[in-house]
Amino acid sequence: MTETRRRASERRVFICSCEKTMALDEGSIARGCAGTFERADQLCRHESTRFAAALQETGPITVACTQEEPLFAEMAEDAGFTGTLSFINIREQAGWSAEGREAGPKMAALLAAASVSMPPISTVSLESQGVTLVLGRDETAIEVAARLADHLDITVLLVDPQDVTPPAKTVFPVLKGRVRNASGHLGAFELTIDDYALPSPSSRSKLIFGSARNGAESTCDLIIDLTGDQPLFSADDLRDGYLRVDPRDGAAIERLILKASGLVGIFDKPRYVNFDASICAHSRSTITGCTRCLDLCPTGAITPAGDHVAIDAAICAGCGQCAGACPTGAVSYALPPVDAVTERLRVMLSAYFKAGGTRPAILLHDGDHGAPLIDALARFGQGLPARVMPLLLNEITQTGPELLAAAVSYGADRIFIASRARAKHDVSGLTSILAMTNRIFAELGYGNDLVQLVETDDPDQLGAALAAPGAMPARAAAPAGFLPPPDKRGLLELAFRELHRAAPSPVDVIALERGAPFGGIEVDVAGCTLCLACVSACPANAITDNPDRPTLRFSESLCVQCGLCEATCPEDVITLQPRLDFTAWAEPKRLLKEEEPHECIECGKAFGTRSTINRVIEKLESHWMFSGPEGEQRRRVLEMCEDCRVAVVVKESFDPHQAETRTIRTTDDYLREREERNQSRH
Repeated sequence: MTETRRRASERRVFICSCEKTMALDEGSIARGCAGTFERADQLCRHESTRFAAALQETGPITVACTQEEPLFAEMAEDAGFTGTLSFINIREQAGWSAEGREAGPKMAALLAAASVSMPPISTVSLESQGVTLVLGRDETAIEVAARLADHLDITVLLVDPQDVTPPAKTVFPVLKGRVRNASGHLGAFELTIDDYALPSPSSRSKLIFGSARNGAESTCDLIIDLTGDQPLFSADDLRDGYLRVDPRDGAAIERLILKASGLVGIFDKPRYVNFDASICAHSRSTITGCTRCLDLCPTGAITPAGDHVAIDAAICAGCGQCAGACPTGAVSYALPPVDAVTERLRVMLSAYFKAGGTRPAILLHDGDHGAPLIDALARFGQGLPARVMPLLLNEITQTGPELLAAAVSYGADRIFIASRARAKHDVSGLTSILAMTNRIFAELGYGNDLVQLVETDDPDQLGAALAAPGAMPARAAAPAGFLPPPDKRGLLELAFRELHRAAPSPVDVIALERGAPFGGIEVDVAGCTLCLACVSACPANAITDNPDRPTLRFSESLCVQCGLCEATCPEDVITLQPRLDFTAWAEPKRLLKEEEPHECIECGKAFGTRSTINRVIEKLESHWMFSGPEGEQRRRVLEMCEDCRVAVVVKESFDPHQAETRTIRTTDDYLREREERNQSRH
């Protein structure tokens, strides 16, 4: 296409063979990826003028090279380029492979995915003034403090110090104490200190401390922990501003000093998750329901806050397990959002099929561990297989069932997740999700272990796992192409509906373990009084009533199995049934129970249920307040609505709790009756 015919909005894609070290199947790439393609062999050097010429236009540009991304970005800045510039690595991810000549469809898929822009990142600011508390046991803490004193405002707190030589000059305070508890983050730590004492200025050969007290309060911006004790925080390496190393490790201390000296100023960290309290299923009326996120958070960033939870963005380290496990979508990952990741996945697989690819597999990986493994495999090993397409995530633990289901719905044959041989932190949330989704895939006939967690630090072991044979049975329908909805729950439901539609061996009901985000409820209808407490407790609107008639209805596709209805029911007649029931999903709201309303005997207004009112009257007939002629009026009040009941009490000065037949017995009454009994015996 000539320059004059090219539309300004059309994407230009530069693909480079990197000095002819990889084959480029231009036909497959053109079939699978839209745009104008320009092939080069050394785009970053003697052919760079071609890229410079493209910068004179405003249309989007994709460069199939990440090694020279800084160079191309600088050229774009110098040229005043205002269009969209994106980069994708097709060399290590596709071309440098033993199957590189068959990787044309994968290159097309990677290029197409690069065109999907990610939303901007929201940040939270942490400010540090450099006020630092150094914890230690001996001179090591004092020496580290002395080296940082020119950069930070230092205080040293020694824990059970023994024979510590006093500093020749008091440059910073050296105190004694033991931290009872600590909370906070970079710029906002709060500590409670016991055994707190100041040193005597006359300390001679060793520090002598005065009388100690407990409960001292302290605040600081940084904590440097050289005690060698248990850390003050769970997942301590993820707590911004808390620096802890083994005091015997000299190299680690040097790295700590270098890092700590620069922690003064304002620092922006990503806001990893978004939270919508209105659909949180944690609690209702002090009754606890869902605790999935609380159970999984490694840093303690999530805490109960009444009917919902609270997430401290300054403490959150972004593992994403809360978002992966949240059944309602109240917590959703924001780096990037799941719908953006899913859209990139959809475009990738669609382009792969258009380019002629078959049996695609997806490799989910992070940048710190997975990306270096892929790079090493390409440079020193066999490279990625031609059908395996990598998809970068911020953290693999952000993976939820909606992303896995969407991948298979879009046509993925296998899904691999690259993990460390030994995870730094608990990944039980991810493994639980994988177990559930693999069970669902197997029940629908997609094959066993469709999703595989590859736990290795060896690139060759990763390559061997990816190359292992394994094929999914033929699908009943073509891959889906739905656009991912913005809400997680909507994506979850849509993806699993599409799974069922295309399943090789579809079944209507799949039993799941308790804690799954799908299911129904079983109601003992005979014991249900239609008090509707469950309707008020349900955060997902799965249980509803009818304002005109005592009714209880249930929509299974909306149920998130939070358990609030089960815990709230005063009659204990509700039982959760974790399952995936596609038949129930397709049906309208199911009627659980319906009764005739009781009509007020005064105005005819419907209130309550007839069976409940009759049951109350039957139980109270033998009670002294409602027996005999005097109790007739009280029985009639029970059959009135709240408005008429109040009117009768006010109009007739009627107190339903007063009874002329009931008197108060005094001591005199008791003594008189006892005397009468004694006299009767004589």
